[in-house]
Amino acid sequence: MKKLFLDDIRTIAMVYPNAGEYEFDIVRTYDDFVAYIKDKGLPPMISFDNDLGLDEKGAVAPDGYAAAKWLVYESGLDLRELKFKVHSANPVAAEQIRGLLNNYLDFLGR
Repeated sequence: MKKLFLDDIRTIAMVYPNAGEYEFDIVRTYDDFVAYIKDKGLPPMISFDNDLGLDEKGAVAPDGYAAAKWLVYESGLDLRELKFKVHSANPVAAEQIRGLLNNYLDFLGR
């Protein structure tokens, strides 16, 4: 299974300098993130952006933090093996995502 890249705009090469060495599936929205994991299961690694632009109605779309919260609180998946990176340019939101996932994984006894 490929790694998962959540970002509304960036390409893999914009985040990972040796992009050819990485195999990712890209999802651009929160809804696509949830659908991907429901369909394919937990990927070996997830790379998170936070700010995911606007939805089809022009409102701020659910963000990467919402995706991380879905994983922890709603997915029902065993996350003990979860590997992740946060590549968001939003430092506050990036820390929220890292904090949520690291605290949860520590709670699980990773």
